[in-house]
Amino acid sequence: MRRPDGPARVPRQRPFAPLLRTVYAVLCLLASWTILHVAIGSAIVPSPWVTAAAFVDLLPGALGLHLLSSLGRILAALSASLLLGVVVGLWTGLSARSDRWIAPIVYLLYPLPKIAFLPILMILFGLGNAPKILLIVFILVFQVLLAVRDGVREIPAEWFLSVRSTGLGRGGLLVHLVLPAILPKLLTAVRIGIGIGLSVLFFAESFATTYGIGYFIMNSWLLVDYPDMYAGILAMSLMGWMLFSLVDLLESRACRWVRVGKT
Repeated sequence: MRRPDGPARVPRQRPFAPLLRTVYAVLCLLASWTILHVAIGSAIVPSPWVTAAAFVDLLPGALGLHLLSSLGRILAALSASLLLGVVVGLWTGLSARSDRWIAPIVYLLYPLPKIAFLPILMILFGLGNAPKILLIVFILVFQVLLAVRDGVREIPAEWFLSVRSTGLGRGGLLVHLVLPAILPKLLTAVRIGIGIGLSVLFFAESFATTYGIGYFIMNSWLLVDYPDMYAGILAMSLMGWMLFSLVDLLESRACRWVRVGKT
């Protein structure tokens, strides 16, 4: 006779699993990089060890300043995109009338190759940080807006009725239902935005700037200083990894239910 199934088992937590996966990924990258270095046999692809030595030597000085400049720009752009995108996304997600007016504008602007607007932004706002940050915001805000709006739309109507039956007002509805429901989708948009934002930032910092990791990489390339160039690429990669890790940490604390069942 078949034994009835018991309650679902909660997966056993492996506290060192993320660290082990990171070490595994780093070892794979180092092995591939070393093989490429040996196969090419040229200074065009320096060894990981030469690049690491250049990175350690440059980080306390010039590379650190360039990295901080880029980090400040990407954080400012992400913050502005989140603020504007969440507000407008909630507005259009909760109000069908507002969405009818806003959606056509979003659908018209979102597919445009907005990176081509960098020269216009530089003419309007000068050669400082403003055009670079605005370009990233102009790209990321639509992703955040659509993720939030679609997240609100996916909430079942019964949930709204259930929460309203408790006597909560609009503020309580947002805090206890809407924001927790859209948070996983919002964090996914942030992850995608970090990758796109870093790519756009590299392009923007290649023009009319003296500080930024994009400038550092391109300047090292022009000077045929390949170890420094790869050290800049390594710094930019580490910056992206740190930002991704912060988003994962936030998700693990604020969206515990998303992790259920994952190994």
